[in-house]
Amino acid sequence: MRTPLRIGNRDARRLWLAVQGLSAPPTGPLDTLDIIRRLGFVQLDTIQVVSRAHHHILWSRNQNYREPALDRLLARDRAVFEHFTHDASVLPMEFLPMWERQFRRMKAQLDRSSWYAGMLDATGRAAIRQRIVDEGPLSTHAFDTQMRGQKQMWQRPPHKLALDYMWYSGDLATCHRDGFTKVYDLAERVFPAELHARQIDDLAQIDWLCGAALERMGFGSLSEIRKFWDATEVAEVKAWADRNGDALVPVEVETSDGGWFKAIALPDIEARLAACRPPGARLRILNPFDPVIRDRVRLTRLFGFDYRVEMFVPAADRRWGYYVFPLLQGDRFVGRLETKAVRANGRLEVLNLWVEPGIRWTANRASRLDAELARFARLAGVDSIQWQCSQTPTPA
Repeated sequence: MRTPLRIGNRDARRLWLAVQGLSAPPTGPLDTLDIIRRLGFVQLDTIQVVSRAHHHILWSRNQNYREPALDRLLARDRAVFEHFTHDASVLPMEFLPMWERQFRRMKAQLDRSSWYAGMLDATGRAAIRQRIVDEGPLSTHAFDTQMRGQKQMWQRPPHKLALDYMWYSGDLATCHRDGFTKVYDLAERVFPAELHARQIDDLAQIDWLCGAALERMGFGSLSEIRKFWDATEVAEVKAWADRNGDALVPVEVETSDGGWFKAIALPDIEARLAACRPPGARLRILNPFDPVIRDRVRLTRLFGFDYRVEMFVPAADRRWGYYVFPLLQGDRFVGRLETKAVRANGRLEVLNLWVEPGIRWTANRASRLDAELARFARLAGVDSIQWQCSQTPTPA
């Protein structure tokens, strides 16, 4: 057994932010595909309070980004594809051969799911597919099957369940989006033939998924590695670590409260740590679905930042608000912000501001927030900022 390399908390935070693209200034020439490639994937979300999550995540890495750039990569360039990691996401098209088992894995999960018992049967699914063959790409609006029984919040009509079943299974693919409405086409008409036909065995795909996750994390426990893509099983990740034990570096990582947890890293971990530089002092408004926020256990371990999304919590039970943005400055989370874009009036409304325990809200920090709000407003396409709360933050 090798003696684990110890990584102090500040070094761990800085490395995690660096590999996730939140250390260097978010400026310079824009290469949207390269950002997605470095992140691994970008989560998609329907909610548009200021800008939808996928656009906001990309903008946080380079503030020259604007919303049409991702649409072009998907619909025109075929440089990315949509599928399911821990949630609906967009991934670089070059990753497709390493994702084939995920199509099979998702299909097997849905075959066991009672939720999909209400979808169209094989004959009904074949009829949908034939319409797409004959008519070209179609959205759910092209079909009119009705939901049965009492309508529930997340219930979907039988044709929508069938479309999604075939999408999860890799038989259909997202051709483009009309607004945020998914338009489906045959996978073979969306995916490049050479990539779609490439055969890679499951073990090689698992090895790639685990290694690629660790590359994008800097360090991680087996649980964190599995959760990164959510495309492998616990036993598969454990077997990968056992197979590659000689090439992995055991580490112990200091938590924000002074504890330690065991993890592993790639062989270049010491060089990575040596190359890490302190992030700049820019204050950043992050999205609730940002990859640095997504794994709440890792977030709390490294930053001591207890964050939950409350969009689906009844208003009376919310601690913070409907859509609250974490505020990152340097390598610390310094506050939370509730804001929304009112495009009809051309303004960004600031509803609430909270400061984290132990953080002094100085004039300099307030000025940096003002500057970031102005940049955020430009992403949303609005030109004024209206404070509807005190500019002196409430203690969290």
